[in-house]
Amino acid sequence: MTGRQAHHNATLIFSLLMLVIGLALIVETVTGHGSPISPRMLLGVLFVAAGVGRGYVEMRRGRGA
Repeated sequence: MTGRQAHHNATLIFSLLMLVIGLALIVETVTGHGSPISPRMLLGVLFVAAGVGRGYVEMRRGRGA
């Protein structure tokens, strides 16, 4: 495994981890009867967006596009 492959794989893993953390924050807020505009909900949405966005960019970069 080259350094570039290791970086690609690590980026995808961290993107997935950010997505999972964001979903967990959203689920915890919804099941805990939190407000839809609470800071925890906003943080969860931002984590999901960052994870999906970074994963998308890395996948596109990995294909050479």
